[in-house]
Amino acid sequence: MKKKICISWSGGRDSMVMLDRLHSSSDWKPAALLTTLAEEEQRVMMHDIPLSLLTKQADSLKLPLHTVMMKQGASNEEYEESMRAALGSLSKQGIDTMAFGDIFLKDIKAYREDQMKKTTLEPVFPLWGDATENLSREFINKGYKAVLICVDCSQLDSSFLGREYDEDLLRDLPDGIDPCGENGEFHTFVYDGPLFEKAVDYQLKDTVERYDRFLYWHIE
Repeated sequence: MKKKICISWSGGRDSMVMLDRLHSSSDWKPAALLTTLAEEEQRVMMHDIPLSLLTKQADSLKLPLHTVMMKQGASNEEYEESMRAALGSLSKQGIDTMAFGDIFLKDIKAYREDQMKKTTLEPVFPLWGDATENLSREFINKGYKAVLICVDCSQLDSSFLGREYDEDLLRDLPDGIDPCGENGEFHTFVYDGPLFEKAVDYQLKDTVERYDRFLYWHIE
């Protein structure tokens, strides 16, 4: 029997590849999505995807969406307490495993593993150690669609903002830029693909600059 697993969901490319792999696995049954959002703005931290679009993604993927709301300026302790409460709720639903989309950042993986030891859930890393070039093409070749909604302008030119995540984009990325944006070079929003019942409608609004280096497409 397949084990129920919850997906740490950002709404972006890595989360989608992870979900697709788990969906095709003989061992796992994706049972829920879990996302952390800024409470004031109701948007995913760093990715800036609004809750309304996350809900549309979840509905199209036919998975329940669980949210963890964090207030601006919340301490690390407050974040960890909120996460433990959310994970405890999942455990009561018969979900005892949590999937994270980390690829090669060892410190983040170690942090997640340490925090999960304080819960009843086991962490799983379906993408860990894979070559990011292969993962980028796995996403494209399977027919998933995404758009770049955030660019770290200290690493990547702002002209990449709003572009489709496709072969043309991969070809145009400068040397040293990870094709999965694993070093924070960019973030994406996934709006269509094989697991979607229907494409998620969205609009690219104005651009917003934050933290003196990140440029966002404000999507709705």
